[in-house]
Amino acid sequence: MNRDWIATARTLSEALPYLQRYDGAVVVIKIGGHAMGDDKAMLSFARDIVLMKQCNVHPVLVHGGGPMINQMLDRLGIESHFVGGKRVTDAATVEVVEMVLSGSVNKRIVQAINTVGGKAVGLNGKDASLMICEKALGPKGEDLGFVGNPKKVNPAVLRTFLDSDFIPVVAPIGVGANGETFNINGDTAAGAIAAAMKADRLLLLTDVAGVKDADGDVITQLTADQVRQLTADGVIAGGMIPKTETALEALEGGTRAVVIIDGRAPHAVLLELFTAHGAGSLIRL
Repeated sequence: MNRDWIATARTLSEALPYLQRYDGAVVVIKIGGHAMGDDKAMLSFARDIVLMKQCNVHPVLVHGGGPMINQMLDRLGIESHFVGGKRVTDAATVEVVEMVLSGSVNKRIVQAINTVGGKAVGLNGKDASLMICEKALGPKGEDLGFVGNPKKVNPAVLRTFLDSDFIPVVAPIGVGANGETFNINGDTAAGAIAAAMKADRLLLLTDVAGVKDADGDVITQLTADQVRQLTADGVIAGGMIPKTETALEALEGGTRAVVIIDGRAPHAVLLELFTAHGAGSLIRL
């Protein structure tokens, strides 16, 4: 008998305890624009998500789309400014952000899932008042325009999908108290949704291998206190800071654990959930 088939069967057998462990669990997955890759990679990711749902694990996808937003703004001749890593979003920019995130990016993910046999539904934070926002400010109180932080998350619409075959795909667009449209950082949106749903896992798919120590090696498990110490020591720096801040807020809000993981790695989500190997950096309180 072909050894590859035997290895496949062994892998499936060894996954049993993990399939039992996550039976009925809610897993919020944030996929960034850089992690989406080409169409082949997108379909591979979609197949993994459909497999999760088939195994009675309930994925809730939240996506970003920074590179795609940049491309469209460039095409339209709209200049971008950033403060503290956040895009200053004026009225013209927020129209483009909503169009790209709720339109082309969201539907690309939905279509990929549907193509491989799943049933995906695209949403944004305006739907059923999922994410009601307050205006966000820059690190020194700068005006960022229509950038919001989720003030209240109403997960009822997402809970309706848990006992169905449907997989929700959420674009990080929120609504203000007066009906304004707000652009939300994708990680922030995913963390807020994970906390509101008391998710078993929040997986932050990114373009790095995970949280690294002072020697550049990936730390596979950390506590919240270790994250704070590494940040104070300057080991966690740059673009990793907002991700670990999101992780801590999600944990404090009721998420069981957060994993920062390289979304470019093949089958990263399945490796993390259904094998002893795991992937990336797991953070707990």
